[in-house]
Amino acid sequence: MAGKFFDEWQVGDRIEHDIRRTVTETDNLLFSTMTHNPQPLHLDVEAAKKSGFGEILVNSTFTFALLVGLSVGDTTLGTLVANLGFDKVVTPKPVFIGDTMRARSEVKALRQSNSRPEAGIVTFVHELLNQRDEVVCRCERSALLQKSA
Repeated sequence: MAGKFFDEWQVGDRIEHDIRRTVTETDNLLFSTMTHNPQPLHLDVEAAKKSGFGEILVNSTFTFALLVGLSVGDTTLGTLVANLGFDKVVTPKPVFIGDTMRARSEVKALRQSNSRPEAGIVTFVHELLNQRDEVVCRCERSALLQKSA
């Protein structure tokens, strides 16, 4: 499903995104090294075993990026002008290698753009859940979207 235009959204619209993703060791390793994050909790099995988690903890910025990525197809694909910001990013539960993620989104607010009459701003609340239905990441995303023709 392609994203929707600004004028197709209503406050309170909810989406359960269909795409699911199991996090792999390679995901965590590549993301951590690509972003120059040497945190032993993400890369060192022995250090992770000694932590309060007892195992490798998936990089939380990967978790956040996955949340946004899983939401794009149903929200802003093909209609996005620009992401204006991400607010209130929280990671209330850890993510581990082998966890399977799914996402859901809700429209929190809508407003016309003051500078672009052909666009409007949608504020989404995105949540990422694991296979136990625990919220592992939540954020608000403000997106400038095109209006339909």
